Amino acid sequence: MRKLIECVPNFSEGRDSEIIRQITAEIEGIAQVRLLNVDPGADTNRTVVTFVGEPGAVVEAAFLAIQKAAEVIDMSRHSGTHPRMGATDVCPFIPISGVTDEECVELAQKLGRSVGTKLGIPIYLYGKAASRPERQNLPDIRQGEYEALPQKMADPTFKPDFGPSVFNAKSGATVIGVRDFMLAYNVNLNTRDRALAKEIALNLRESGRLKRDKQGRLVRDAEGKKVRVPGKLSRVQATGWYIDEYGYAQVTMNLHDLRQTSLHQAFESVVAEAAKLGLRVMGSELIGMAPKQSLIEAGNYYLQRQGKQIGVPEKQVIHTAILSLGLNDTMPFLPEERIIEYAIDPNSTGLVQLSLTDFADELSSNSPAPGGGSVSALSGALSAALSAMVASLTYGKKEYRRQNRLMQETAVAGQHLKARFIGLIDADSQSFNEFMAAMRLPKKTPAEKEIRVAAMQAASLRMTEVPLETLCLTKELLVLAESVIKRGNSNAISDAGVAAKQAEAAAFGAWLNVRVNLPQIADIKQRKQLSDEADEVLENVQQSSRRLLRLVKGKLPV
Repeated sequence: MRKLIECVPNFSEGRDSEIIRQITAEIEGIAQVRLLNVDPGADTNRTVVTFVGEPGAVVEAAFLAIQKAAEVIDMSRHSGTHPRMGATDVCPFIPISGVTDEECVELAQKLGRSVGTKLGIPIYLYGKAASRPERQNLPDIRQGEYEALPQKMADPTFKPDFGPSVFNAKSGATVIGVRDFMLAYNVNLNTRDRALAKEIALNLRESGRLKRDKQGRLVRDAEGKKVRVPGKLSRVQATGWYIDEYGYAQVTMNLHDLRQTSLHQAFESVVAEAAKLGLRVMGSELIGMAPKQSLIEAGNYYLQRQGKQIGVPEKQVIHTAILSLGLNDTMPFLPEERIIEYAIDPNSTGLVQLSLTDFADELSSNSPAPGGGSVSALSGALSAALSAMVASLTYGKKEYRRQNRLMQETAVAGQHLKARFIGLIDADSQSFNEFMAAMRLPKKTPAEKEIRVAAMQAASLRMTEVPLETLCLTKELLVLAESVIKRGNSNAISDAGVAAKQAEAAAFGAWLNVRVNLPQIADIKQRKQLSDEADEVLENVQQSSRRLLRLVKGKLPV
């Protein structure tokens, strides 16, 4: 899974478009980062920026943006309706995929240390990165705002986590931290009555509602505090409203932790509560962008309810989620624009987007990439797809019902492996292009030569590691092939055999690419380790493939 982090810095400027442009230009200048949204507000005099990328690139982009904001924003002249305490007021990291909270905390600390040391801005850590309990909540840190900073910073208990414990009049202070992804989600009702929508929201939101007795009076505890009846959904804020533009009411929710309350759980909960009031749900809408996993989980949930959860391709899972949640009912929901991973997919213009004809044409040209490495990865993807197909053709058949669980596991694993090999198709070509780019670096001075050699070595290692990853993954392909050869639908035995042979072809092609790139690696010990590993994997794969193909021949009709 690709490592992705979302970063949502808030800058204390929402009126001067040129200042905002200068800040966002710093973010756009980082290659591995995608600027997703810029939302300025004139009344708040604040701009919320959203960008996504790989961890190291996100930290670099965030630093450059904070640095530019410190240069072009003067907090001593700032005014606005939104609470604020710095030129860059807050900068949260949000894990999207392949990254843990702990990793994000380390990144927040790294950014905070860098900004505090290099830019002289006091830094406070909040959320999951908070250094002390009283700093977990942003409003607690920001209390009194910019104007209160001189007095607060004189108090030793308000010492920043990084940077000088001195008031910075121009830049103020910045809060950096880690929080969960927050998904804004609205569910449509077949009514114009806002009160009914709010009634559903009160039953569902975590904070629930105030408890009342039979006479409608508020219930208080022994200390005189109002008693609340908690709602049914964890980490959910909700209310009801009527949208004149749409002509119907909605239950509007903020899902603050998708691990505790998922997209489909929120939707189905509204469906259940609406039915109690004689209402029907008429679709829903996502505000902004969503992580792919939230749609995958929803799609799999509805496929399982339909009895069709067996190894379904990702595109179909996403489509099922969109249909089941009614995400197209309010306005078109385009996955390539609304799902974060799709919007920033580096393969959106890569080899995997080509038709078979165009791919073959590109392969047959005089360009050295794509080449055998990409073809080997494609062979691996085809092997995985074939095993998933045979498993799907077996699942649910009366005569194979004892194999249902195994076939389901095989089909699901096949879909995952297919996606990994597809990613390696472009990765192989990209690694070669990185090597060629390193070759073209200047080499006039000793310093330039040193940089060029280091870049070439890094690219050479990458150019070897990518086909080695392809090679090692073929072992998993043969596990799937063996499953469908031994236990799968006998009518698809030839397809199972092709899956095994494609896995062997992928392995041999990847091995060739490892061996041809090894001489570029200067470290002799590392070169031998890679060579020995590649040889051992290939030998095992070839032995397994021969054994499986003998089984296939024995099952072919006479």
